[in-house]
Amino acid sequence: MQQPLAYRMRPTKIDEIVGQQHLVGPGKIIWRMVEAKMLSSMILYGPPGTGKTSIASAIAGSTKYAFRMLNAATDGKKELQQIALEAKMSGTVVLLLDEIHRLDKTKQDFLLPHLESGAIVLIGATTENPYITINPAIRSRAQIFEVKPLAEHDVESAIQRALMDDERGLASFNVNLQPEAMRQLVYATNGDLRSALNGLELAVKSTQPNADGQVVIDLPIIEETVQRKALTADKDGDGHYDVISALQKSIRGSDVDAALHYLARLIEAGDLPTIMRRLSVVAYEDIGVANPAVAARAITAIQAAERLGFPEARIPLANAVVELALSPKSNSAYLAIDAALSDVRNGQTGDVPDHLKDAHYKGAEKLNRGVEYLYPHDYQGDWVAQQYLPDRLANRQYWQAKGNSKVETAYLERYQKLHQSQHDQLKKKK
Repeated sequence: MQQPLAYRMRPTKIDEIVGQQHLVGPGKIIWRMVEAKMLSSMILYGPPGTGKTSIASAIAGSTKYAFRMLNAATDGKKELQQIALEAKMSGTVVLLLDEIHRLDKTKQDFLLPHLESGAIVLIGATTENPYITINPAIRSRAQIFEVKPLAEHDVESAIQRALMDDERGLASFNVNLQPEAMRQLVYATNGDLRSALNGLELAVKSTQPNADGQVVIDLPIIEETVQRKALTADKDGDGHYDVISALQKSIRGSDVDAALHYLARLIEAGDLPTIMRRLSVVAYEDIGVANPAVAARAITAIQAAERLGFPEARIPLANAVVELALSPKSNSAYLAIDAALSDVRNGQTGDVPDHLKDAHYKGAEKLNRGVEYLYPHDYQGDWVAQQYLPDRLANRQYWQAKGNSKVETAYLERYQKLHQSQHDQLKKKK
């Protein structure tokens, strides 16, 4: 029986890994481990299909160590004993332990001495937060790395590689994957490369060649094999981006009905990750300090939607969209940080004032570090005038409040009062 395409295309060396360059790119932590042949146990956590198994396989292939895979939920102590015996007989074994968050105490106690000795290099894989779900005894003996959803260009690159690979891929089928089908395959699988490759293989193997011997894969075929409809079938293939844009602009424009319409289109497409990202951006970019409470409630609703999944996720999402659309709006904080970033990127920085510098080391006082710092909590109202910005930026004001709500107006009034008091008192000191 032939293995699925995603299995066959699994990388055998670290430079074949798609994405995750923050971990496996040249000079990054896992690259360095492989380069120095100084592997340590690790826990990889992130969404399904993002490369956890691929990283483990590539590490083993690059270091020439034996590679074994077990599942913490279904494999028992006996299987672990076999791997420990193999490590004793032939050297280090890289063990990918899937669903490591389900490792029970008996198996954990067996593994620990083998991890300590280095006989087994454990690579735990989980979709759960390891800081919450994994036993501290294992967690303390492993480095924890977050594996992130693949970018669309990463998924597209892997698909192209599979289409051109003669030995492991689909090159022998003479596939013509049409552009709109490629876009949907990449988009609909939300960075899950396993789903994308297996959906592609199903499409190819279930489609008859045309008169020219080509297997033509069009948009309807991909929609069927990944079981997700395109948001629109416009010829430019940009429909999903248009709907995402329209959702944010409708909320920004306070049109509840339009916002709910575009939300419904994204829900129908099953695109929960995009909805969550977009509403998180809206909450802070477009609502911001005009209504911090509704921004916080929106994030809570988004977290509830993530836990629930569809179809129930539509309920907290609808609540969030209605509140965000009807809320007062302000992008003042967003504009303020961009103004501050502009200064930094253009070299407008200056030295941190001496009284704000770190003074928690011997000899700091001799360097005048922190000597004249005034601790605000020692003063009435827990505030005292002192300069915080570097000298060359002493009078810079980044935040330009709009006063579009009672909350933002209250912030504005306090900001103006504090700014004026600080200006007046520092002027007197000079």
